Amino acid sequence: MAKEKKLVEAITSMNEDFAQWYTDVVIKAELIDYSSVRGCMVIKPAGYALWENIQKELDARFKETGVENVYMPMFIPESLLQKEKDHVEGFAPEVAWVTHGGMEELPERLCVRPTSETLFCDFYAKEVESYRDLPKLYNQWCSVVRWEKTTRPFLRSREFLWQEGHTAHATAEEAEERTKQMLNVYADFCEEVLAIPVIRGQKTDKEKFAGAESTYTIEAMMHDGKALQSGTSHNFGDGFAKAFGIQYSDKNNQLQYVHQTSWGMSTRIIGAIIMTHGDDSGLVLPPRIAPTQVMIIPIQQRKEGVLEKAEEIRKALAAAGIRVKTDDSDKSPGWKFSEQEMRGIPIRVEIGPKDIEAGHAVLVRRDTREKVTVPFAHLAEETAKLLDAMQKDMLERAREHRDAHIYTAENYEEFKETINNKPGFVKMMWCGDEACENKIKEDTTATSRCMPFAQEHIGDVCPVCGRPAKAMVIWGKAY
Repeated sequence: MAKEKKLVEAITSMNEDFAQWYTDVVIKAELIDYSSVRGCMVIKPAGYALWENIQKELDARFKETGVENVYMPMFIPESLLQKEKDHVEGFAPEVAWVTHGGMEELPERLCVRPTSETLFCDFYAKEVESYRDLPKLYNQWCSVVRWEKTTRPFLRSREFLWQEGHTAHATAEEAEERTKQMLNVYADFCEEVLAIPVIRGQKTDKEKFAGAESTYTIEAMMHDGKALQSGTSHNFGDGFAKAFGIQYSDKNNQLQYVHQTSWGMSTRIIGAIIMTHGDDSGLVLPPRIAPTQVMIIPIQQRKEGVLEKAEEIRKALAAAGIRVKTDDSDKSPGWKFSEQEMRGIPIRVEIGPKDIEAGHAVLVRRDTREKVTVPFAHLAEETAKLLDAMQKDMLERAREHRDAHIYTAENYEEFKETINNKPGFVKMMWCGDEACENKIKEDTTATSRCMPFAQEHIGDVCPVCGRPAKAMVIWGKAY
């Protein structure tokens, strides 16, 4: 019995130490392992299967908007990176450099891509000639390297997986439309597939992407009240185009600069899934993203007919389009239950001799641990309904949790008191001056998460400086 408890007892309680709880879950659920390469992680099959499902779902949504996949080199010549001043300054502290090829020193340093704007710009300068060549709607799935000083699995590592979309358009209006369109693709994906509610909005100039005219973001609240930037979409205007000479002939045969966008989501979103839905027993995966949606656990599996019935059920569920496995290992049922819970598998099906005799199976939800007894004849249909219900319930619970932890501050003392003592977000007016942002961060460590598209009028002045307010901002402490 002690052995069966060990799997769950190895997880630190969320309320005791949330950061340690997170680390325990990613290790014990076998999502990652630490690598001998400092700051990098090994993504194990369970973790990579999650990324594959994310990739599959997002890729289909991108392609519905006309996006095509390409692949760019992982190396960027230093001279190419230097072409856009703001961009290179923004990434300089995180860049990894290749200085030698074999035993020979390279004539020019090569940057290991932290992002690929410069490569796409170099490509578009050759690819785009006429208005007929536009728009260019490209995306690539790849890894990038950023030399982070402090790393955490999925949330911040020196190499991570992501997708980065890069588009070129004839007009500023088209670029702005695409920038917001892709942000909405991310937001819908998070809510519909990951059951993570997000706030859509615009970053302040201080927080926007280096080299962008504007950055739009989706911000999610984790269980501990901290924010996680979950996806961003950037409008570059024609700044990069002018730096790289990306021009096209319009319908009047006049040369014009293109307008560009960039947008990305990374393996950091797996951290968001864990911290939004997990509990003290481990992962809780939303059914639509779970690699295994149902685990069949035979009880007294050595008894005649039990494994045969389990296989019959597995085939029936698989035929109904459900991702299902059977745990027919020699572990005890109690251990299997703990393992299924640790891994976050949405539903387990318990089937033993008594169930076979009664003509039903027991279904247990991972999120609520609610048990229902279902006749074999209706198992596929009822399992599908239960998965749908669980998906909706998880989104609603996460939304209720988020909304219960969003506060409003009308003066600066109230803001500081709230942000320092109540986990969550605080809504407050802002004058638009970066000096006030800096003061808030200095006083509280909180940052502006976004200026929500859904604006509210809380007051007429900025509580920090007393000058006229320009926007309502969501503030929070973040990962």
